[in-house]
Amino acid sequence: MSRRIASLAAISFTALSLAAAASFSSSPRKPSQNAKTSGYHVAKTIPIGGDGGWDYATADPVARRIYISHDTHVVVLDADTQAKIGDVPGTQRIHGIAIAAEFGRGYISNGATNNVTVFDLKSLKTLGWISAGSNPDAIVYDAATKRVFAMNGRSGDITAINAADGKIAGTVAIGGKLEFAAADAEGALFVNVEDRSELVSVDAAKLTVLHRWPLAPCTEPSGVAMDTATRRLFVACDDKMMAVVNADTGKVVATLPTGAGTDASAFDPETKLAFASNGEGTLTVVHEDSAEQLSVLENVPTKKSARTMTLDLKTHNIFLPAADFDAPAPGEKRGKMKPDSFAVLMVTP
Repeated sequence: MSRRIASLAAISFTALSLAAAASFSSSPRKPSQNAKTSGYHVAKTIPIGGDGGWDYATADPVARRIYISHDTHVVVLDADTQAKIGDVPGTQRIHGIAIAAEFGRGYISNGATNNVTVFDLKSLKTLGWISAGSNPDAIVYDAATKRVFAMNGRSGDITAINAADGKIAGTVAIGGKLEFAAADAEGALFVNVEDRSELVSVDAAKLTVLHRWPLAPCTEPSGVAMDTATRRLFVACDDKMMAVVNADTGKVVATLPTGAGTDASAFDPETKLAFASNGEGTLTVVHEDSAEQLSVLENVPTKKSARTMTLDLKTHNIFLPAADFDAPAPGEKRGKMKPDSFAVLMVTP
């Protein structure tokens, strides 16, 4: 991901997690089409500390864990108590975490070493490493093909890995700077190409490109989430915008304003709420009234630098990594991260 403050975190939701989490719903308040607020607010700040930047975060709603990337390791939190319960060390400029629960394995994309770490979900012990393309960034698990897909941001291709044995299934050439992706549980993968402002659909089984769709007026797309019921994709754009895209035709059916510095998207299938986390320090909450009609409910105050997130589908809580920064010195774009200021915000409905 470019444009991050200290390589900020985001989120991935696999089709497996979406399906599995449905039975664990906690029946939250469902806003009406005319609701003015979502009820979301910052309920807790979870101190993490340590040095180094961060990138994506991932929730496992079934195992009740939250995985937070933190430069050279993954911090593992209990989703219910928010206590730190473990750590996956030995990653280098980590970007994301994908969970293949049916195989008991997790996969971590390491941007500095151009590989993917495989770890055991129960023990958190490293099982091995898999070579990927240049700067593997976003990483997702697709339950339909039982494959993990690493988006290689610098080489412009996707590394497909069989989740059962960790063997490489193949590579898909896309071109451009790849950002986040979403799977539809039916064998299709959708990936943003940041520097081309386009969305590419991929056959996850045949490992071929199906479509290339321009996202105008959206520019520099990053995060993407999906409502598999309405076949709508929620794309986070750099120009203070969320683009809503028809996953079958590629048509941009709606655009909605967000805060500045949007990086990640999330969607809650029970509440029909879509989210965009903004580096300016807000969380945009959008209600999907229908497949064609959406409305912004509010911009929830969070914390400056809280640009990415993950959503726990059981509790409907959102976790956003963030930190404090010094004022930039003359000639600097951003200040230095303050020591031990790294934390995770929990935003609840």
